[in-house]
Amino acid sequence: MKVIVTHNSPDLDAIAAIWLIKKFLPGWEEALIQFVPAGERIKGSRIGVVLIETINNNEVIHVDTGFGPLDHHDIQDENISATSLTWEYIRKTQNLDSEKLRDRRRAIERMIKIITEADHFKEVFWQNPMADYHEFSFLGILEGLKFEKPDQDDFYVDFSIKCLDAILHNFENRIWAEKEIAEKGQEFKTRWGEGLGVETVNDAVLKLGQKMGYTVVVRKDPRKGYIRIKAKPSINKQQEINLTLVHEQLKKMDPDATWFLHISKKMLLNGTPKNPKMKPTKLSLDDIIEVLKSV
Repeated sequence: MKVIVTHNSPDLDAIAAIWLIKKFLPGWEEALIQFVPAGERIKGSRIGVVLIETINNNEVIHVDTGFGPLDHHDIQDENISATSLTWEYIRKTQNLDSEKLRDRRRAIERMIKIITEADHFKEVFWQNPMADYHEFSFLGILEGLKFEKPDQDDFYVDFSIKCLDAILHNFENRIWAEKEIAEKGQEFKTRWGEGLGVETVNDAVLKLGQKMGYTVVVRKDPRKGYIRIKAKPSINKQQEINLTLVHEQLKKMDPDATWFLHISKKMLLNGTPKNPKMKPTKLSLDDIIEVLKSV
């Protein structure tokens, strides 16, 4: 049997290290998780340089406890965590250097940076650290679970592993969106400010483009033909954006397509996963950009 040992009430660092082992070390996918008081090791284990020990015919790895190779609590380096040490070991022992896995490696390394910062309490330096929206972060959710379900360490690990899988996919999607914008993005000017157009199947370019500072972002789905336009929410009346004229012009140019103008007048949709009955437009991305530039 394979056993991963970590401390009671595991934090994000401990859980992420377990997640990496289960995800990337062959044969460890179904490893049993055992919990010990912080700093301790299971009976029969000795502190040393051996990462995988054999104890009572079980293969055992300690993470974030016991002062072994995957515990950082005796290392005075705020750039190191149990997760970063685990990833370093995996990179050395597994073949993850293929071009196919490049974006996955980048996604994991970006995740590890955040996990390590949080493990060294550096979230206090994150932007607007007192904002309520941080309570919706995974860190906040994990803390809430410990109040809701005290002393259920197995539950914390199982739940968090599912979340980390989802976060990894989201990071991979973001990295893909960043590349799509860099390689395919068309910048243009509107009377409201800078616009961005991208022909891609990745819908994440819309929100990412807004976060990058573009006032209007438009995406054309090359598979389904759908168009989605999003404008920045208003900060004040002077920066009010209204896509009504864009909506009217596009309906004239392609009356057979389904166009939906959101009540905010800042989102114009021609296709959404929420309504598969919408009919795609025949207009090209360039056609849409010209309208946005001219209204």
